[in-house]
Amino acid sequence: MAQVRTGSNWLSSARGAMALLCMALLLAGCRGAQHPILTLSIAASLQDAMAEIETSYQRDHGPVEFRNNFGASGTLALEIEQGAPVDAILSAGAKPVDDLQAKGLLAPGTRTNLLRNSLVLIAPQDSKLKGFDDLAGPGVWLLAMGDPASVPAGEYGRQTLNALKLYDKLHDKIVLGKDVRQVLTYVETGNADAGLVYGTDARISTKVRVAAIAPESSHDPIVYPLAILAGSRNQKATREFVAYLGGPAARAIFIKHGFTMA
Repeated sequence: MAQVRTGSNWLSSARGAMALLCMALLLAGCRGAQHPILTLSIAASLQDAMAEIETSYQRDHGPVEFRNNFGASGTLALEIEQGAPVDAILSAGAKPVDDLQAKGLLAPGTRTNLLRNSLVLIAPQDSKLKGFDDLAGPGVWLLAMGDPASVPAGEYGRQTLNALKLYDKLHDKIVLGKDVRQVLTYVETGNADAGLVYGTDARISTKVRVAAIAPESSHDPIVYPLAILAGSRNQKATREFVAYLGGPAARAIFIKHGFTMA
């Protein structure tokens, strides 16, 4: 009889443990359904606007967790090509998204140009720099810009300097940054005498001023393509958030931060 009772107790305990495990899995599944996690690759120039938009979205749509990867658009695209699990990309240039599309990595029909921006020449507040032509003068030792190989703002900057016939003259003065925010920091800290950044980046700093705006004809259109990745594991939640980015609430925030809608 003792052996029977022991077996019965063991069986009862096992059933109890299985019930607890099933309940835990069920609750975990419910939490997952209630709290979608979106992994986004976003151009560095959008950090402030996206932080505000995501807070607004969470307030209106409940507990959504955002895992943001901010950086140079070319680098973000390369990470996705190498298998990084990303739900959507918002790039500061067309080429990184072109590359992803050519490799079949975008969800069909989800790509759209969301925003536009401008390219500006910045300098410290006390600088006497008045425009692009002054860059070749003795008052400028270092000009900071994004690396054209991976930073769209750097490519726009290279195009602009070439169009103004300044690139060859300034070649030895150029220092490259990993993204526009690093370029901004170089100028803010005095590690560069001038820099090429987006107009929206210049707005956030009290330590720099805009010396000149690059002519639109001097560079490719500065557009921000948005697309969902084909490998997204959260297609429904991602599509809902992407739709929100094109809606009136997000649009008002983008405009407040100096962007224009495409």
